Amino acid sequence: MSFKVISSGIFTTLQDSGRYGYTHEGRTPSGVMDEYAYLWSQKLLNNKNINALEVMVGLKLQSLTSSVISITGANLDFKINGVSKSSWQTYNIKKDDVLAFTKRVSGQRAYLAVKGGFLFKKNRGSFSTTLKENIGKKLERGEVLETEALALNNRKQEFRFRTIKHFIPDYNKPLVLRLLLSYQENYFTKEEKEKFFSSEYEVTLQSDRMGFKLKGQAITPTKGGIISEGIAFGSVQIPKDGQPIVLLKERQTIGGYPKIGTILPVDCFSLAQISIGSKISFKPIDIEESEETMKAFYSSF
Repeated sequence: MSFKVISSGIFTTLQDSGRYGYTHEGRTPSGVMDEYAYLWSQKLLNNKNINALEVMVGLKLQSLTSSVISITGANLDFKINGVSKSSWQTYNIKKDDVLAFTKRVSGQRAYLAVKGGFLFKKNRGSFSTTLKENIGKKLERGEVLETEALALNNRKQEFRFRTIKHFIPDYNKPLVLRLLLSYQENYFTKEEKEKFFSSEYEVTLQSDRMGFKLKGQAITPTKGGIISEGIAFGSVQIPKDGQPIVLLKERQTIGGYPKIGTILPVDCFSLAQISIGSKISFKPIDIEESEETMKAFYSSF
């Protein structure tokens, strides 16, 4: 099976759950920004968490053979042969069908997975693209994406699955990020922490796969810098200007700004789907609740 890229869209890349075990080389884990949507794209196809295309908008593909795909994540007005289709379900694709993600309706990142996965070589145990480290690449117009061969000669081999509506996120609802205060919380006075949790912040243009830079009430730590140390996914750094930065999948491996805490990964996945200019806020969570929440999340897949 294969697809020809008619239009590569805006920053379409191949991703999986990430590249782990190489931070000692200064390499970021990378991986899909919205792991929730990605895992559903795999679950719908009964894939073993192989890989998927992370699509922002504008991708257009022509199917060169029959295949089975799933579409999850943002509503980018996905179309097959010019007809709008729902997300969060599978589709049986025929030779010469044209797939297109035409405009943003809600959310920022959609995921296109194919039964059996796309045929690319792994780099350091992962399919994930990290352009700043010259690993992988953006899709290019005219290239052909090879996939696993799949016979679809009878109805028994067709896939028709969709996500139950209860499990489909609403990307337009207000986003409150649950934050576990870090061991550096003592660098922030009680008044500064109260200001942080009672304030609303705006997502700025300086936001990308590395991290989301926020704008709002400045938070002032009692210590302006620390000895550089490892950075966890979802860490909230407070730089010298006092504007929080939420560090995400392509975060730097070490950093020297105080961290007020770490956002739950499941909330980081939701954060990856909101647009520039959106408003977010924070609320504290304790270690027991955070562990139970993440355990329940991954066990569901």
